[in-house]
Order: sequence, then structure tokens, then C-alpha cells
Amino acid sequence: MMLKKTLVPLVAIGALVLAGCSDSNADNPGAPKDDKIVVGFSVYDMQYEFFQKMEKGTREAATAKGWEFKLHDEKSDENEMVTGAQALIDQGVDVLIISPFKPSALGPIIAKAKAKGVPVIVDDIGGGGAPYDAIVISDNAGGGKLAAEYMAKQIAANGKTSKNVASITCEPSAVYAARRNAGFKEAIEAAGFKVVAELSGNSKAEEGYKVMKDIMAKNPDVAGVFSCNDPMGVAAANAVKDAGKNPVTDIVTVGFNADPEALTAIKDGGLAATVAQDPTAMGALTVKLAGQALNKEAITFGNAAEREVFNPVLLVTKDNVATIK
Repeated sequence: MMLKKTLVPLVAIGALVLAGCSDSNADNPGAPKDDKIVVGFSVYDMQYEFFQKMEKGTREAATAKGWEFKLHDEKSDENEMVTGAQALIDQGVDVLIISPFKPSALGPIIAKAKAKGVPVIVDDIGGGGAPYDAIVISDNAGGGKLAAEYMAKQIAANGKTSKNVASITCEPSAVYAARRNAGFKEAIEAAGFKVVAELSGNSKAEEGYKVMKDIMAKNPDVAGVFSCNDPMGVAAANAVKDAGKNPVTDIVTVGFNADPEALTAIKDGGLAATVAQDPTAMGALTVKLAGQALNKEAITFGNAAEREVFNPVLLVTKDNVATIK
């Protein structure tokens, strides 16, 4: 995920968005004739652009089905997540979609949902080992691989001979995001490079900046760095610039998320690349899976053991950054 705060007003979103007029029975043949499917969406925090886009994708897909849509904002608070999501269930939603602030606290929410026969689809962040029906996540490992393949080619194009690169990770609890660095490491080492430093910036820009300065001090010949998210990626690029080097031609610097600040940096030559997630599409995918769960249809998983469904990611460079919104 990306945690980019914006000032987009939420008045138009509201706590309750009414669906269109189409009949929902096509999506749930077992429902009473005049019943409209009600979907509850408990979202991590609507102050962040990533989750605003996720809410948009979820809401639009639900209303397109003729479903009624109820929104709950967890506001980055564990207690609010648990009480608010349980309140949605008590209000009689037919299916719960949740992007959990704290995955390890999902247990009582899913227990209540299961007791009432309400399917639960998790969107991003993590499942906390709870018995949800499905979880939608970006192809994080694949994104790390894309970053590695690009970095290897760019280092060669820059005429650099050093095979030393670095990796800046998110906070240890971000288990899905960790796959980005794992995918990067596997692919970059397969290309003949060595990860000489792998340090956590805890998803924070200021820590990413400090970590990058430390990496350069201890590894002056480092040729590239991959960051688990864009705040750290842009900060690492700034550290490279402050050291008198170029984050595109001297130390190939790549982020993850396609945050607005990263897209601007790429356009300005201040960041080599990023990997774009698509939270709008992720939201729409959760609604599709919710319909399958309601109809008791088989869901196709990318990782059946963890009931994971992967959403594609995209490498963003100066060549295609203008097409990213």
C-alpha cells in the first residue's frame, strides 16, 4: 500500500452510499426477491489517497451491481477497526470487505461474520491468519522482480561496472510488502548482482533518507537501490542528490507504489522508476470475489494456501510516466 495523505474532501463519499436501481438477485440467486445485497466496506484510513482510490473502485463496482454500499473509516485505529467492522455486520450487511489497519485484530470480526453467514473479503495489508474467504493483494514479488530487471539494464546502460546494489525495506510487520524486497533480491542476484545492504526504513521518508546515507557511506560503489515504498524511494533519491550524485545515472533509485511525489520525481529526473499498484482495480476485484463468495462459486487463487488473489502491477519510468494517473 501507499500512505499518501491528501486533502480530497470526503463529503461526496459519505458514510452511506446508496446503490442504483438494478435488481441484485442476478448476483445472488438465493436472495429473497425484493432484497438488495448490502456490502459493507471497512477501510484502513480515508485520509490517504491509496485508500480513497480503493474506496472508489469498491463503491463503483458494488453500485454497478445494484448493491447497497456502506462505508466505515477505521482512521488508522485498531479499536475503531474492530468496533466499526462489527457494527457493519450488526447492521445486516450480506458481505464484508475490509482493508484492515491491524490484521492481527481481524479474529473477532471474522468470527462474528462467520456466525452470521457473512463472507469476508480482505483488501491488502494482511489477513492476520484469520479464516477470511479471500484476500486481494498486489503482485508484490512480481513488482520487485520488475524493479530488479529494470535496474540491472539501467546500470549496464549507464556504463557502471559495480555489481553492488542495496535494498530498503518497510517495517517488519508489513509482511506482504516484504515480498517486494524478496522478489527484488532474488531477481537482481539472478542477474549477477550482490545486495550489499538490506536495511529497514520503516516505511518513513526520514528514515529512508538516513538509511540511504548510511548505505552510501559504507558502500561508495553502490550502483542501485530499491525501496519498498515511494516515500523512502524519493527520500533515498534525495540523499543520492545531496551526496552530489544522480539518482538515475549514478545510483539507479527505484521505489514502489507510484505515489504522486514519485511520479513527479520521475518526470523531473529525480527518481529512476517506481512500481505502480492499482488500488481502484483492487477494490473492484474484491467486489467480484464478494459476488462469487455470496453465490458459493469457486474462487481462483494465485496462492491457494493463503487464499490470495493477485492484482497486477506496472513498472513506471520516464517512458510511460505521463500515462499514469
